Amino acid sequence: MADQVMATGRRKTSVARVIVKAGNGAFKINGKTIEDYLPTEILRIVAKQPLTLTGTTTKYDVIVNVFGGGLSGQAGAIRHGVARALVLADGNLKKEIKKAGLLTRDARMVERKKYGLKKARRAPQFSKR
Repeated sequence: MADQVMATGRRKTSVARVIVKAGNGAFKINGKTIEDYLPTEILRIVAKQPLTLTGTTTKYDVIVNVFGGGLSGQAGAIRHGVARALVLADGNLKKEIKKAGLLTRDARMVERKKYGLKKARRAPQFSKR
């Protein structure tokens, strides 16, 4: 492995720039610990999923710069970025990570609002008179 590996993860409108380097398992997001940045345990599990899956939680230090979207989208972007970085760091992990579907970019986005409607699909209330 090189000194450090960089990768980008995306989800909805969130973008996460991830740096993975050999270490003892520190996980920093925007300069804060993962516990301080992601309030719920579910979001922390999502963000750490590639590390837990491959059993490399204590092998690498992860530094993340994430912006855009909400916390759920950011957690998904972090997961995508960490998965990509792990593959670059250790090619042997690719098969396992790919099988779990963590390398696939989730393409679902918010549907745009159409004219004549209140939201993307919500039509104005109908009244006969």
